[in-house]
Amino acid sequence: MRRAMGAWRHRPLTMPHQGLLLFRMAPLGMLLGMLMTSCFTFCLSHKNSEFALTNPEESSTKETERKETAEEELDPKVLEVFHPTHEWQALRPGHAVPAGSHVRLNLQTGAREVKLQDEDKLRNNLKGLKKGKRLDINTNTYTSQDLKSALAKFKEGADMESSKEDKARQAKVKRLFRPIEELKKDFEELNVVIETDMQIMVRLINKFNSSNSSLEEKIAALFDLEYYVHQMDNAQDLLSFGGLQVVINGLNSTEPLLKEYAAFVLGAAFSSNPKVQVEAIEGGALQKLLVVLATEQSLTAKKKVLFALCSLLRHFPYAQQQFLKLGGLQVLRSLVQEKGMEVLAVRVVTLLYDLVTEKMFAEEEAELMRETSPEKLQQYRQVHLLPGLQEQGWCEITAHLLALPEHDAREKVLQTLGALLATCRDRYRQDPQLNRTLVILQAEYQALAALELQDGEDEGYFWELLGSINSLLKELR
Repeated sequence: MRRAMGAWRHRPLTMPHQGLLLFRMAPLGMLLGMLMTSCFTFCLSHKNSEFALTNPEESSTKETERKETAEEELDPKVLEVFHPTHEWQALRPGHAVPAGSHVRLNLQTGAREVKLQDEDKLRNNLKGLKKGKRLDINTNTYTSQDLKSALAKFKEGADMESSKEDKARQAKVKRLFRPIEELKKDFEELNVVIETDMQIMVRLINKFNSSNSSLEEKIAALFDLEYYVHQMDNAQDLLSFGGLQVVINGLNSTEPLLKEYAAFVLGAAFSSNPKVQVEAIEGGALQKLLVVLATEQSLTAKKKVLFALCSLLRHFPYAQQQFLKLGGLQVLRSLVQEKGMEVLAVRVVTLLYDLVTEKMFAEEEAELMRETSPEKLQQYRQVHLLPGLQEQGWCEITAHLLALPEHDAREKVLQTLGALLATCRDRYRQDPQLNRTLVILQAEYQALAALELQDGEDEGYFWELLGSINSLLKELR
């Protein structure tokens, strides 16, 4: 029995047995499939819209509203004509903008704004429309040919309008201004002649040089001439007809006022004008100026003569050479030591400082440019100014000028003392009065600098003067 059961267990199933097993499993599979279908249908019918990416009802509603809005905006019956002005105005939705208007997007507010073109005052096709009237933009009404012809007429109207405006503007200009030929005729009838600067200078020189002119007329001519020769071109034009030499010869006049105003004109003509400076040296202006300074003259006359001399010497090394050869340092020394000439003493010291530093800057510039023998540097090397200052006693003269009471005068003297320090160091150390003056000024400017600090000025005017004094005292110890 056991053998029979074991044999049955290990015996393969026959076809009738397999069909019976499949028949029993079929209802179970159908039941499982129906259950899954029911669950899937239930989930679809009861799904939560909260977790969906879009809400079908809301999406359809928004799409409908968007279409209605777009249709409303594109509907030609609801567009309202907007009448812009020359000021920017906000453009609301539904407004039609007339042709030729200027439209922009305001980046601050995000709104569109419109105004009329500033230069465009032409009539557009909306001129006859009243405010609030609807604009019919039915494109089926006009053909392309109609639009082209209308545009051509529009351009023709604009051209006609612009031509009318141009003619009106030209007529207005003609009413306001008149041609120069008409003005000359009117002036000739009134005995008024329009002159150029050249013609005016010729007339002034002739009046000054005429023996029939009175002293007042000659002085007035020189006074007016000084105004014109300030300009470089006019000063050079003065050479072309010999006017400069006439003024230079005026320094020989026996009338002190003529000397004074002649020097006044020459100083203005010499300033930063190399061509005129060269002609003046060749015309003997330097000798005549030194003669006037060396003779007895009024203070105002010597001021103007010294002004002309400074204008002639600055940035002109050849004139500086001639100045030293003609004894110019002796003339200036006598002028400074003369009583009542303290104001001129400060100007003389300033001139010497300018001449010394000018040569130093020329040498430094040549060194920076690596120029060993430029013409300008060679001319400056022939100007032996520092040895001449030492020989003529300018070390002591400059030191004694520190006793002047004005702060501006002291500043210029301190600058000159510093420029002459390399040449005059031994003379300065042997001058006990200079050391005492520097100590007194040091105490004075320490107090003034302290007041500046109290007022909130860290490095004020007196602080700089105190620094110059301290530097000198340190060098002389």
